[in-house]
Amino acid sequence: MKRLDTIPSGGSSLRAQVFKEIEQAILNGAFAPGDSLTELRLSAELGVSRTPVREALRQLELEGLVTTIPNKGAVVVGVSEKDIDDIYTIRSYIEGLAAKWAAGHITDDEIAALREIVELQEYYVSRGDTLQVWHLDGRFHELIYDCCRSRPLKHTLSSFHHYIQKARALSFKTAGRAKVAVQEHREILEAIAKRDSGAAEIKSAEHIKNAKNNFLERNQITSAL
Repeated sequence: MKRLDTIPSGGSSLRAQVFKEIEQAILNGAFAPGDSLTELRLSAELGVSRTPVREALRQLELEGLVTTIPNKGAVVVGVSEKDIDDIYTIRSYIEGLAAKWAAGHITDDEIAALREIVELQEYYVSRGDTLQVWHLDGRFHELIYDCCRSRPLKHTLSSFHHYIQKARALSFKTAGRAKVAVQEHREILEAIAKRDSGAAEIKSAEHIKNAKNNFLERNQITSAL
């Protein structure tokens, strides 16, 4: 985690920054399920007082990422394999809806931005730079969530996408997955650009189902090693 006493706030509250740092550490695996999170340790690592740490831990408990155990304090729950499986399943049902609505509301400038993302992904795939492809994957989906013009749907899908970032990163490292994912992005893009809401919905739902299957296959292979 970064020390926050040396970083400009950028307008966000200290509590929000502390929450973001601890949440990210949980989601990327720096804090594993079962780890104890003490206010004293976290405040020292982040360079802040214990008050924003305490507030952040309460928020993380509401998010389901930590739990408070008597005489032990906050303990990491994290995101389990079942959580990831469930999130992919739910996304396979509603991600298509976001693409469908995006096709009906997207502007020409937003189509151009979406096209630029896909073209950059195709470039980085040709260079074998899966990390950049993965970063752009987040931008691709977030832009579609913006274009669907539904705050509840965007909030739900953005949270899901954020919570499974580690699984997404591992999935992209599977041989050939990055190239296939970008090809699927291209198909979603073209459907949205044509304002074909039906095709956009189908292609997007298929994309998430394929991502889920890839995650499950990778887990089976890893478990067998």
